[in-house]
Amino acid sequence: MSASRVLIACWMLLAVLSTGTVALGQAAATGLVPIAILVVAVTKAWLIADGFMELRHAPRLWRRLVLSWAALLAVVIGIVAIRTS
Repeated sequence: MSASRVLIACWMLLAVLSTGTVALGQAAATGLVPIAILVVAVTKAWLIADGFMELRHAPRLWRRLVLSWAALLAVVIGIVAIRTS
């Protein structure tokens, strides 16, 4: 797949995920909705890192560091949310 097609596919998927985030935000914030929003946010971060930043061609260490920060941040937010509720 050419680079421009990868970028277009990433852009389209990001638009769909952003629309999904808005739809989830309109739902009542009970149950699994906050977790679903965090999962969508991590997915979007991975798409941006791999698609737009082209980290899929970067050294493994850099790719792992950049991709893991979103997952780590989601875990920390989840822990804080659980403890405060």
